Amino acid sequence: MAGNLLARSVHDLSAAAWFGGSLMGAVGLNGAAAEAKDPKERTRLATVGWAKWSPIQAAAFGAHAIGGVGLILGNKGRVAGQDGALANTVVKSVVTVAGMGLSLYAGILGKKVGELSDEGAKGATEPGASSSPELAAAQKQLKIVQWALPVVSGVVIVLGAQQGEQQRPTNLVSGLIKRR
Repeated sequence: MAGNLLARSVHDLSAAAWFGGSLMGAVGLNGAAAEAKDPKERTRLATVGWAKWSPIQAAAFGAHAIGGVGLILGNKGRVAGQDGALANTVVKSVVTVAGMGLSLYAGILGKKVGELSDEGAKGATEPGASSSPELAAAQKQLKIVQWALPVVSGVVIVLGAQQGEQQRPTNLVSGLIKRR
């Protein structure tokens, strides 16, 4: 039980860090950077902030994977035998890997925006009048990706909650209903 509790805690906390960090970055960091007076500082500050977050996010991904493997090993009988458990595990794994790839792509786009920050822009993901087509394209893609990340990581959290519900004993619920 203690091993399963540790694995679930690491797994869930790391997913929460991914979700919360992605959402805070899109809303707070990018929003604050857009308020900088100098258009060149807008993209530079956002890039610096995201670069500081990247190692934490990478650690969260690693912890999430370790916790996920621990949960699968600790529940392999239930995953193999319970209706819906294997399907949830497979879908959640696919969504997680896709989200990790999306996060990597966001990092690549962010690096490109940072390299072109001297051009200036309206915001971290909003091109300005002086933005080159290359900067504008990267920012437009990043604008979509920055909102896709909290959605994808949120789906991972919801699928984890579904897994937790699948572990609830059904006879307890039906027993309580019958008593009333």
